[in-house]
Amino acid sequence: MNLVLDWDGTVTVRDTLLMVVYEFGDPTIEDELDAALAAGTMTHRAVMEAEFATVSAPLADVVAFVVANAELRPGFHALVECFDPLILSSSFHETIEPVLAREGLTARVRANRVEPSPAGWRIRWESDSDCATCGEPCKRGALPGTPLVYVGDGYSDRCAALAADRVFARAGLAEYLQAQGVPYEPYETLDDVAAALS
Repeated sequence: MNLVLDWDGTVTVRDTLLMVVYEFGDPTIEDELDAALAAGTMTHRAVMEAEFATVSAPLADVVAFVVANAELRPGFHALVECFDPLILSSSFHETIEPVLAREGLTARVRANRVEPSPAGWRIRWESDSDCATCGEPCKRGALPGTPLVYVGDGYSDRCAALAADRVFARAGLAEYLQAQGVPYEPYETLDDVAAALS
C-alpha cells in the first residue's frame, strides 16, 4: 500500500501557506482569489503565484514563524512510523522540512520550492506539465503506484484523490467528492486514518 498525505490542512491543523500570506503578504486579495478559483477564471497555480508575489520577507523570518506556529494534526508521528507516507504538497520544501525537523521526523516529501525576493516570492514548481485529466499541473503525476491511499483536505487534492483506490477527506475535499458522488472516508485526526488502515 502506498500512503500519500497532503501537508497544509491535512498534516497541519491550519494551512501554513495561508498563515504566511496573512502574516507577511497581502490577505486582502484572498476573497478575490478564492472567487476566481471557484469560478474557474484562475488556476490553483495562478492563485498561489498571486498570493506569494505579495510576500517579500526574508526566508529565515518566514521559516521561524512557521516553525513556531505550525500545529500538526494528532496521529502524524504514528502514521509516519507505521506507514512511511509520501508527503505530496503544493507548499514548499523550505517550510515543510524545518517543521519535520522540529518534530524529530524524517519523511519523504515532494513539494515545490520558493525563491524569496524583496520584490515578491517566486514559486519554483515541482511539475510544469499539464495533467491529462484536469488540464492543470497537479499532484496526480507525482503519485506512486497502486494500491494507493490518499489523505487530503483541499482544492489541490482533488485530481489526485480521484486517482486513489481509497480516500480520506475532510473540509473542501470532502465537499467536492460528495458533490461528485465519489466515496471517501471522513477524518479529523490522523489517528482516525491510522486506525482505519490498521
